[in-house]
Order: sequence, then C-alpha cells, then structure tokens
Amino acid sequence: MIYLVYQDRSRYVAYHALQALIFQSIIWLGGCILTLVTWTITGILSAVLVGLICIPFAMLISAIPLAGIVYGIVGGIQCNQGQDFCYWMVGDWVRGTLTGD
Repeated sequence: MIYLVYQDRSRYVAYHALQALIFQSIIWLGGCILTLVTWTITGILSAVLVGLICIPFAMLISAIPLAGIVYGIVGGIQCNQGQDFCYWMVGDWVRGTLTGD
C-alpha cells in the first residue's frame, strides 16, 4: 500500500516500500506453504512415531513468517532513522528495477 501511494513522491520511500512488499510476500507465501507441507508430513508420520521426531523441525519452520515480521520491523526502524536498508536477496534487484539498470 505504501509503495502504491508514495511511489511518485519519493524514490527513497518507493525503493524501500517495494523491497518490503516483495520480501514480505515471498516470506509469507513461501513460509506458509512450507509450514503447511511440513506439518502435514509430520502429522502423517506421527502415525508411525517417526513424525514425533519431526515436531521440533516443524516448529522451527513455522517461525519463518514471524522472523519475516521481525526483519521488516528492523528494516523499518533503520529507514526511519535515515539509514539505507537493503533486504536480503531482494534489495539489489529492486534497486536495478527502479533505476532502470
């Protein structure tokens, strides 16, 4: 939403908002799908007691979307303080998209 509203007003805000939009979309969509698959496999394997060993791993996978929120908050705080924040694996691609390189 921020990207759509402020994309013409400030290139700085547009850059950071587009990074956040792409990164959070990937983390939430991918993390939720991976969590669903992991818990499904754990549930199926629990019938044979092997799945009980997988429960800690499934819980760790379930924390991926929450870690994305924390990472976004850290990025928002740094941007608010005027520091340039580059999201992992997304920042350079977005910078190239906005500058036309």
